[in-house]
Amino acid sequence: MSDPGAPRAILHIDMDAFFASVELLRRPELRGRPVAVGGTGDRGVIAAASYEARVFGVRSAMPSVRARRLCPDLVLLPGDHAHYGEVSGRIMELFRSVTPLVEPLSLDEAFLDVSGTRRLHGPPAELAAGIRRRVLDQEGLTCAVGVAPNKFLAKLASAQAKPIAGPDGPRPGEGVLVVPPGGELAFLHPLDVSRLWGVGPATLAKLQRFGIRTVGDLAALPRETVVGALGRGAGEHLHELAHGVDDRPVVPDQEPKSISHEETFSADRHDREALRADLVRMADAVADRLRRHGFRGRTVQLKVRYADFTTVTRSHTLGAPTDRGTTLRDEAWRMLGALPVERGVRLLGVGAANLTREAPVEQLSLDEMMGAGGVPAAGSSGASGDDRATLADDADWDAANRAVDDIRRRFGSTSIGPGRAAADRSSGPRSPWGPDRPTSTDPPDG
Repeated sequence: MSDPGAPRAILHIDMDAFFASVELLRRPELRGRPVAVGGTGDRGVIAAASYEARVFGVRSAMPSVRARRLCPDLVLLPGDHAHYGEVSGRIMELFRSVTPLVEPLSLDEAFLDVSGTRRLHGPPAELAAGIRRRVLDQEGLTCAVGVAPNKFLAKLASAQAKPIAGPDGPRPGEGVLVVPPGGELAFLHPLDVSRLWGVGPATLAKLQRFGIRTVGDLAALPRETVVGALGRGAGEHLHELAHGVDDRPVVPDQEPKSISHEETFSADRHDREALRADLVRMADAVADRLRRHGFRGRTVQLKVRYADFTTVTRSHTLGAPTDRGTTLRDEAWRMLGALPVERGVRLLGVGAANLTREAPVEQLSLDEMMGAGGVPAAGSSGASGDDRATLADDADWDAANRAVDDIRRRFGSTSIGPGRAAADRSSGPRSPWGPDRPTSTDPPDG
C-alpha cells in the first residue's frame, strides 16, 4: 500500500547502446572495437553505435557512408529487429515485476512510476540500482536510470547517468542519478537551455537573442516575456519546464496510433511496376503485425520519398477497418498510381492508422440469408450472386490469413509470403535502416 503523503518517484530507464550491445553479446570477439548497427549499404543509416564508435563521432540516424568516413575501422552490422524485440520484451517484463505502471517509449527505454513501491522495494534509489543489477544478471546488458519526482527530470537524469564517449575513449557513467524532492531546480537550472523538450534550432535562436543560455536564465524571465517571444503554447510549456513542473502521469500499455513498414532502396525506382512487389511485401508485413497484435486499421497510408529527398504522403480511410494485406495493397497501389514515380523513388512506405480492436461486423451466413431450400429468409431480400461471392471471398481470405499466421508462428516470419514478393528475387526481410550491401555478386535491386 502506498503512502499518500510520499512524493512521486519516477524512473526513466534507458538501455546503453541497446542494439549494438545486444549484437556484442552474440559477437563477443568484437568487444572493445567500434561497432555500429544499421544499414550496411550506401544508403543505410546508423541505428545504434557502441561507445567506442561514438568516440569517433558516429551517432544514430547518421548516414552509414559518413560513419565509415569518420571511423574507417567501424564494424557495421546489419540489424536483427525481431531479436531486439524479444530481448526488449523480457526487459519490459522485468520492469513490470517491480510495478504495473510501466510506460515503454521504445524498445530500449521506459518510464516507471514506483511511488507506491517503497514498502516493498525500499527507497527509489535502491530500487533503481537493483533494477540495473537484475538487467545485467538476466540479459548481460547495462542501462542508465534517472530517478526524479517527474518524467521530465527523470529523463534528463538518465541521460547524465550514461557512459561518456570522451576523446580518450569511453568512460563509465554513474549508472543511477537521483534528483531528490526539493533538489529539482539545483539540478535543472545549470543545464543548457537546449536540453528542454521543445527547444529546437529555431526556438534556441530566439532564446539566445534574449541572452538565454541556461535553463536558469529562462526561468528568471517573467512568464509574459516568454509567451510574448515564443507564443502562448510554446511559451507556457517552456516556462513550466524551466521551473521543473511536469505533472504528466506514467501511462502503461499505450495503444499504438499506427503500424507501418518502409524501406529505402539501394537504387532509385523509376518504374511503377518495379515497385509493385515491394508494395505487396510491405502491405503483407503491416497486415501480419496488425493481426499479431489484434488490430485492424481504418486508414491506409502511403509514403514516397523521391531522389531529391522530397517526401509525399497520402492516406485513405476505408468504409470498414481491415487487417488484410490485400486490402492495404490495393489501396496503396491506387494512391501510388496518382504519383509521378518517374522522378525516382528513393523510399516507399505502407501503413495502417486509426487502429481499432473492435471485432468486424458479423455478417449473415449464406444459409441464414437464403433460408431453408434456398428461399430468402424472412425479413431478408436475399443476396445477389455478387453478394454471395463477396461473402465467400471474405471467408476464404480470412481462412487463408489464419493459415499463414499459423505457419509463421510455427516456422518463422519469413517462412511464407505473398506469391508476387516470393517471385521477386530481392524479396525477404529488409533492414528498417536502409538497404544492406549485397551478399553475392548480383547487382543491387532496381
